[in-house]
Amino acid sequence: MTEFHSEIRSHAQSAMESLRGARESGDDYLASVREAELENLARLADEHGLRIPELAGFAASA
Repeated sequence: MTEFHSEIRSHAQSAMESLRGARESGDDYLASVREAELENLARLADEHGLRIPELAGFAASA
């Protein structure tokens, strides 16, 4: 795993944790921000051919 792959995966895990917390607390704005962040990370991972399971649900459908 490259450093880039590790960094994307780490960001994804942090964003997922934050998204869970936002949903649990009812913070719709933060949840929306985190979902957008995860979608961007999924796009970036896809552009670089990285498979990051945490981002599977956020990948853009073709």
